[in-house]
Amino acid sequence: GSSWKKCDFETDLCKALHELNLQPGWIRRNGRSGMGPLYSDHNGNDSAYFLSLSSEMQSSSATLRTNVFLPTDEEHLCQITFHYWISQMSGTLMVGLQKHSEDTITNIWQVSGELQNQWKENTITINSTQEYEVIFSGMVETQKQNETVAIDDITFSEGC
Repeated sequence: GSSWKKCDFETDLCKALHELNLQPGWIRRNGRSGMGPLYSDHNGNDSAYFLSLSSEMQSSSATLRTNVFLPTDEEHLCQITFHYWISQMSGTLMVGLQKHSEDTITNIWQVSGELQNQWKENTITINSTQEYEVIFSGMVETQKQNETVAIDDITFSEGC
């Protein structure tokens, strides 16, 4: 159903993401949470929820992992679209692919903090002959005030 297809974080995580996969570094919040910068989601709504790295984070990175997806086929590649926000100074967001037979995560997309503190949108396409998981990793330099990485409205196409 549609809950598989879109994670907007309004009530919780969607079915493509497990609560267990939400590591302590990520926090589900909105612009009114009083947690510093990022005062609205990508639609400019201050009461809508998104995920961001917690400023209390002890380590500098946190990952968000999807459930296991089945192999893709020629007609149905897996397309994942998401919105992201990165602090100007020190934020990085990476998307990785972990195939079932491999221990390592292959980095398939990455962006760092030269962005001017604004929401952007990106789509990645995945082609995999075996079962796989997708991993979103956010990183900031800790001890810096008001630095964060956020993610919102992750949508998964039919091929995922």
